[in-house]
Amino acid sequence: MVTKMRTNLSINLNKVALLRNQRNMPYPSVIEAARSVINAGAHGITAHPRPDERHITRRDVRELAAMLRRSGPTAVEYNIEGYPSPEWIALVKEARPDQATLVPDPPDAHTSDEGWDIRANRAFLEGVIGELKGAGIRVSLFVDCDPERLRPARDVGADRVELYTGPYGFAFGKAGEDEEFARCVAAAEAARDAGLGLNAGHDLNLENLPRFRRAVPWLLEVSIGHAFTADALRLGYAGTIKAYLRALRADEARPELAVASR
Repeated sequence: MVTKMRTNLSINLNKVALLRNQRNMPYPSVIEAARSVINAGAHGITAHPRPDERHITRRDVRELAAMLRRSGPTAVEYNIEGYPSPEWIALVKEARPDQATLVPDPPDAHTSDEGWDIRANRAFLEGVIGELKGAGIRVSLFVDCDPERLRPARDVGADRVELYTGPYGFAFGKAGEDEEFARCVAAAEAARDAGLGLNAGHDLNLENLPRFRRAVPWLLEVSIGHAFTADALRLGYAGTIKAYLRALRADEARPELAVASR
């Protein structure tokens, strides 16, 4: 039997920050974008600061944390992604988000495009996860859609995994879509069976998200950034949030397509 639950929509604001930084202007404002998407119904805000601050800056991370704290008790979650360098860890512990997502990005990475080899990095990840959880922060590991590679996540102390859905997003509508989709579903099932909470992100959009959500009703969170920003150019912040919330309720409209968990 499928357990029905809400899948949270977290909006990654990196591309808003990137546009601002390209002209060294105070706009578009990351804080105002966060307020707008929250007011429209988003469940979370995601920020991914990188060492070169080419989009989200350390100042943005702190200002988002302060803005969310001033809002008082709220269901809106704050998720900070990034490579767990000493500087990043210190910033995360200062900001105290609800969730920290550890990503194996080298400093010059264009974007996140692969997950952790958990076994090869076991001692390192155990130390980082222990430090962050000791500060009261939930920890998620960015992982490939490979059941064998993600299963050790619980052994190193992670609370959740975030599936790297880029290959599925790129294959959508092409010959390889079903194969990549099956890999995602198998990984989602492995995470559930290992007792891990499940997040997903990368190249999910209004077209490919409904199929994924219908097949994985235990999905806790999706993080949408690039596609959200592109859609907001057409639909505005509020219209885009509403469209993604509808996409996450696709199983309600077409229950015959839901895939029951084994």
